[in-house]
Amino acid sequence: MYFCANRHRRDVAMRPDSSEDVVMSAMRLDDALRSGAKVVVLEVGREGEDHSEARHSYLTGHIPGAHYVSFEADLVGSRTGSSGNGPLPHAGGLQERLRTWGVDDGSTVVVHTRRNPAVAARAWWVLRWAGVANVRWLNGGLAAWRAIGGALDVDVPPPGAGTAVVRPGALPVLAAEDIGRLATSGHLIDARAPEAYAGDARRTGTGHIPGAHSVPGGQNFAGDELLDVEELSALYAAHLDGREIGVYCGSGVSATATVLALAALGVEAALYPGSWSAWITDPTRPTTTGSDPGAHPLPAG
Repeated sequence: MYFCANRHRRDVAMRPDSSEDVVMSAMRLDDALRSGAKVVVLEVGREGEDHSEARHSYLTGHIPGAHYVSFEADLVGSRTGSSGNGPLPHAGGLQERLRTWGVDDGSTVVVHTRRNPAVAARAWWVLRWAGVANVRWLNGGLAAWRAIGGALDVDVPPPGAGTAVVRPGALPVLAAEDIGRLATSGHLIDARAPEAYAGDARRTGTGHIPGAHSVPGGQNFAGDELLDVEELSALYAAHLDGREIGVYCGSGVSATATVLALAALGVEAALYPGSWSAWITDPTRPTTTGSDPGAHPLPAG
């Protein structure tokens, strides 16, 4: 029977973690579940747009014991006029959900999705930010689980009685006022697609933050699997000089895949949760278009 049940830093934090502390293979998950280890599996579904059938897909067959997590309801907070499209969830509400999913402070939580791997990366990031220490991103998602012959179950697990305590701030975040400093003295990475980064000089609200370098979040993956350490090291080689790294995207989703990828290299990057959708709510903030980073006009510090 399976059981599932500080803001910014001046320098990049190099941790001794290996990629296995961030990513879990389907085989390792199967071994952990069979051993009776305290593992909580969460399937993340994005229910808007073409993800409207996410919960239905979960109900037709999921990893045994896995709880369903709604991206919109569970991983995104209430929007305001300046928050952007993906604000952080409220700590109290998130703690209640974690306990319902059966998460304790000592649990290992494994997150996965059926489609866009960045959706599960957002779950990984939110839980780590909230102070859940042992969170793993399932490499390859549900497809990898099925590829090893993993069983699927239609039974929905009952609500758990977890005791997890949310402690926000366990991963660094950036506010808008941090961006100028980071763009000039560190590395600011834009994880959106190249066309979004370039924008259109004829359209306001398009382009990127001056000083940001384009490394699309989708490049972190080969299919639904994270690139290996050597490939990730090559991808981010220009940004691994020990200076602080910050990441943003459109609304704080694909950027979490970049934070995940860097964490697999032992590098801690800060996330700008509001990302581009929050940045452009203030018309006085600088933007630029084209394929070059440009220079940020705000002073560092």
